[in-house]
Amino acid sequence: MTLPLAGLRILAAEHWAAGPYATGYLADLGADVIKIENRRQGGDACRTLGPFYLGEDDSHVFQAFNRNKRSLTLDLKQPDGQGVLRRLVATADAFM
Repeated sequence: MTLPLAGLRILAAEHWAAGPYATGYLADLGADVIKIENRRQGGDACRTLGPFYLGEDDSHVFQAFNRNKRSLTLDLKQPDGQGVLRRLVATADAFM
């Protein structure tokens, strides 16, 4: 079965609840959602919310809101990270 948003690519540079919750639904509907985090700054703040599965940074909330997504870490203060983001944006249908 083909899902309604199959073929769409969405870059997601969001954190906390509303953004990850929304892009989780888009991913459930078939969109290719790529979550971008800056681990140097701690990544998505939802990582700190318990309960935890296996230990620190394994939050149930984070896992639930970021299901069906791909992810990567970028340091957007560095030219290499900026270049990767530009290449991803060129292939995306939306940036959230």
